[in-house]
Amino acid sequence: MEERVNGRVRAIQISGIRRFFNKVKDYPGAVSLTIGQPDFPTPEHVREAGKAAIDQNHTVYTANAGLPELRQAIAGYVAEKYDLHYHPENEIITTVGASEALDLSFRTLLEEGDEVILPGPAYPGYAAPITLAGGVPVYVDTRGTDFKMTAEQIREKLTERTKAVVLPYPSNPTGCVLTERELSAIADVLRERPVFVISDEIYSELIYGQKHVSIASFPGMKPKTLVINGLSKSHAMTGWRMGYVLADHPIAEQLIKVHQYGISCITSITQYAAIEALTAGKNDAEPMRQEYQRRLDYVVGRLRRMGMEVVRPSGAFYVFPSIKKFGLSSEDFALKLLEQEHLAAVPGSAFSSYGEGYLRLSYAYSMDILREGLDRLERFVTRLTG
Repeated sequence: MEERVNGRVRAIQISGIRRFFNKVKDYPGAVSLTIGQPDFPTPEHVREAGKAAIDQNHTVYTANAGLPELRQAIAGYVAEKYDLHYHPENEIITTVGASEALDLSFRTLLEEGDEVILPGPAYPGYAAPITLAGGVPVYVDTRGTDFKMTAEQIREKLTERTKAVVLPYPSNPTGCVLTERELSAIADVLRERPVFVISDEIYSELIYGQKHVSIASFPGMKPKTLVINGLSKSHAMTGWRMGYVLADHPIAEQLIKVHQYGISCITSITQYAAIEALTAGKNDAEPMRQEYQRRLDYVVGRLRRMGMEVVRPSGAFYVFPSIKKFGLSSEDFALKLLEQEHLAAVPGSAFSSYGEGYLRLSYAYSMDILREGLDRLERFVTRLTG
């Protein structure tokens, strides 16, 4: 009966990130630098708000888009942080993490054969839902531009079938961030074209040395931009599954239809915890960001001393060093590294063919784990070059 399953589903693959994460259990004593999950606990006051929601019997369905007070909290948060202005009544939809927000956006926007421009390498959670929605991922090769998709590259990829452009910045897997000037140039290219922008800003609170800017804040861009965000990274709430999508009212009216039939509403308990996070805890990410920056400095320094080429990230918590000089495919490199040194990292090929020749390391781990992991990586590359 397998051949009767939707062909699009059969054609996609399990994420390479999870595949290597799952291998760790087969290697006792292995160190994993695979998953982009904060190693910090959810802030205590947020956890307490979740517990209080249970104790107060806030365990029933909510409005499809989420509790009015939560949407108000989101509106206040993004206005203060990013100069984004959305009406809580009809332009904000809470979702089961940013993942549902992405899937919801693609399913709402795309029709058969529509093209979606996105940078390569890129998180695999874009291409799969694009394909499942009948769309066609169109990659831009960013390896020659420090992994940043430029306005000119987007212009060259635009066709009559282009329906949307994905801007995933800060980036997974590269950690690169677009500057205000770079975003302004992209806005100039897209402003007058009938093309949507899906701006995945889930790492917006984890930026080093500059301020996060959303393309939706530029003149004329809000009506065509869907902003994706959530609390998984900023508040260490991955398991709470708290995301949201911001969209101009006419688009949000269509998004809520798909969300309603697929999800109904997100967990009520999570919503009450999120209100606390976005109000009393609106700056909870700052101490985490400072620690991530300390880890970033350490990891990049170690990699460069090993002789590995790496573009220094400006956000998120990943580094994406080149392994081309070792003469192994990224898959072979990662497999041998796991087998010989019991260190798990993600091969760059998990992020499209444009990630081939690279390795993703997450530094969302303690310094002790990072030191041990990089010691193992150094022993491995020393043998390869020796």
